[in-house]
Order: sequence, then C-alpha cells, then structure tokens
Amino acid sequence: MGKVISIEPTPNPHAKKFMLDSPVCTGSTRSFERTNAETTDPLARALFAIDHVTSIFYVQEFVTVNKAPDVSWEALERTLISTIEANVDAVNGGDERDQAPATTAAVESTPLLEKINAVLDEKVRPALAGDGGGLNILGLDGLTLKIHYQGACGSCPSSTAGTMMAIQNVLKKEVDEGIQVVLA
Repeated sequence: MGKVISIEPTPNPHAKKFMLDSPVCTGSTRSFERTNAETTDPLARALFAIDHVTSIFYVQEFVTVNKAPDVSWEALERTLISTIEANVDAVNGGDERDQAPATTAAVESTPLLEKINAVLDEKVRPALAGDGGGLNILGLDGLTLKIHYQGACGSCPSSTAGTMMAIQNVLKKEVDEGIQVVLA
C-alpha cells in the first residue's frame, strides 16, 4: 500500500504536492478537474468526494491536489492523506480513457511539434513537475502553440504570465524565434 511520505508546498498557495513512497501510476500523467468529476479513476473519484478539492494531477511518485481558496490546508490535509493512501494502489487498474489528454495525444504529429515536445520534455516539464504541475499541448497553429497547464500550474497566478513567458523564451531560443505560446 502506497504511503504519503511528505507534503510539499508549491508556488501556488492553493495546491500541495503529496509525495509517495512508490509510483502512483506508470506512463503518462493524469489530470482531472472537478468539472469532470464523473471519472472512473478510483483516486480521482475518492478525492473529489472531499469538499473543496478542485483538481487533481498525478504522475510518478506524487499527487498534486488543488483546493478552493476559502478553506485552509489544515482542514484538509489529514483527510487527503488517508484518502490518497486508501486509493492509490487501485490507480493502475483504473480506466485511462478518463484522464486528460496526453501531452500530444490529440494533436497531429509534425517534425516541428516533435521538436517542441522534445524541448519541453528536456527543459520545461521537469521544472513544472518539480512544482507539482505539468502541461499539455492542445494544438499548434502555424507558430502558435496552445497549451493547458495541469496540477499546481493550472490555477497559479505566476504560471499564466511568468512561466508562460519563460516557456515561450525557451522555445524561441531552441526551436524557432517566431513561436508564440498561448493558454487554451
């Protein structure tokens, strides 16, 4: 049975990263918003049963939980820990069709998009994961890259301006000077 071994703050005051002693899932990230709380994913379903949980993101050995701003972490942490520990082992048997789209699953692959994804995988996604988040590529229209933040990044004020600008600057330097990054 997976155990929460630590809780880490994120740059987003409404998100915390719950570190586990074993992988939550293998393969791709999973991201859920309360608006799609009718998931069959056992961990997401259990966490959304807790009032004030607004989104969930997990990959590797952590689960990031976002909460509503009107409730304190002290009121939620014990319940979140016990819920994560009680449901984390059921995740790998869950239905992956529920999860948010993979990083480029719905986007037609092109050489430019492959290069963008490689740069994101090497230079951006590890940093976002370190802060309890991630990003999906939702589309590429010419040189305009449409992204969606996951986890702690999704509702963090700094990700909508500073982080997005940093991502754009990395892609301009590494891929093409004309790239524009927008939130979709």
